[in-house]
Amino acid sequence: MKFRVAMDSAGELQEAFKGKDEYRIVPLTLMIGDEEIIDDGTINQKVLIKKIADSPTCAKTACPSPEAYFREYDCGAEHVYGVTISAELSGSFQSAVIARDMYLDKYPDAKIHVFNSRSTSVGETMIVHMITQMEAEGVPFEEIVETIEAWNDEKLTYFTLDNLETLRKNGRLSRLKALAATVLKIKPICIGNHEGIIEQIDQARGSNKALIKMVDHIVEGTADPEKKLLGISHCNCYERAVMVRDAILKRMHVKEVILQETGGLSTVYANDGGIIVVI
Repeated sequence: MKFRVAMDSAGELQEAFKGKDEYRIVPLTLMIGDEEIIDDGTINQKVLIKKIADSPTCAKTACPSPEAYFREYDCGAEHVYGVTISAELSGSFQSAVIARDMYLDKYPDAKIHVFNSRSTSVGETMIVHMITQMEAEGVPFEEIVETIEAWNDEKLTYFTLDNLETLRKNGRLSRLKALAATVLKIKPICIGNHEGIIEQIDQARGSNKALIKMVDHIVEGTADPEKKLLGISHCNCYERAVMVRDAILKRMHVKEVILQETGGLSTVYANDGGIIVVI
């Protein structure tokens, strides 16, 4: 096998890659109330959204073990890649790196690299997409790593949340502020910056105004868009995701677009109506 990608379940695998031996999802564990769910891609998004809404406590997550990554690395592939959620948000990257070191202990000459996406969801999907394209073109391993890490240094993750209950439940937003935001329909607009740290950059009253403002920030913050890959993921709001895509494309041309539904972990944090954009 030419290559193997082991991506944690914070990212979403494109439909064309599912079931192929080159791709493996390393699941995180979701804890919603008293229930533990292995985030292996089998849970229905709408069922998960209902479980989150019905739980009085905030959903929690646990990262994969190094052994879980090692099992997927150890497959005889010429090139091995790990892809994880931002190291600022989870211990998944650290587990993937420990597994990389275990792999190199066993195979000292192996070609293996772990990408800290400094993002989540479609941000990871995009890395897998680029790996696949360059492997198909016969690009050398070292050049693939260098190219994607350079892209990773420049890209930004934008998102807006329609439902603030997760922020209230995990204590990042007080009950009073959450109530006020709900009554006034205030929606935060945030970025995952170049270090993978989440920052609020704006807010708006109403979901549509928030999406318009987010598009403004995306267009104003993107240089040379015709060279860029645009990624969009959504939590149970396909029509709004298409609206965001079309609004961006009316104002700038991009190289390619990936549009995905959020998987388990990203659904937990984006919640119903959340939109994530990476460029």
